[in-house]
Parts: sequence; C-alpha cells; structure tokens
Amino acid sequence: MQDNDRSAIIKIGDKEYQLILTTKATKEIAKRYGGLENLGTKLMKTENFEMALDEVVWLITLLANQSILIHNLKNQDKRELLTEETVELLTSPLELATYKDAIMEAMFKGTKRNVESEDDLKNTPAE
Repeated sequence: MQDNDRSAIIKIGDKEYQLILTTKATKEIAKRYGGLENLGTKLMKTENFEMALDEVVWLITLLANQSILIHNLKNQDKRELLTEETVELLTSPLELATYKDAIMEAMFKGTKRNVESEDDLKNTPAE
C-alpha cells in the first residue's frame, strides 16, 4: 500500500486505515490550529470531553483519508472517503483515546525527514 515509514495504522470497524501526514493534511491542520506545533497543545488542553472527541475524530478522518486519496490517485478502483460520522459510528471513545498515539506517530513520521534534513544542513561546515 503506502510507505510504512510515513504512516501509522488503525482499525475502524473491520477495516485497517493508514494515517498519513501529507502536505495537504498539514495545510488543513495549519488552517484549523495555526500550525502543527499548536496541534499537540490543543489536543492535550481540551477541557471539554466532547470537543476533544470532535478534534480526534476530525484528525483521524483527515489523516486516514490521505491514504485513500493517494490510492485513488494511483488506481482505477476508487475508494470512498471516510466521513467524521462514519468514524464516530464505528469507534468507541476508548478506541479514540488509543488512536491519539497513532495520530502522534503519523505526525512524527511525517515530519521526521524534514527535521533530519534541517539538522544535517546545520551540521554541514560552512566553506
């Protein structure tokens, strides 16, 4: 399927979905939170339980749909995108809590290469 070093896998209902942080997803997250760096803070500081669930459902839907969009781009057999309602119906609050780790794993994997390349540039001696 996709490049596993860029994704985390979760199960929604009886299907597995890959959570992938793409440039497209990063732009959507930035629109909603003002940047990736604000996302963790927002998720951890949400006092309202229902609002926290809404944020996790939105993120899971966004990140899981990236793998579907990539599949649809590369293949003739088009898959239907997940909706927030589908995620809500096929998951329990307990599952959503465990999916936070998968969200963070996908975020870390999606930004890891950029951080490594920036560090490599900083460590390169100037001529």
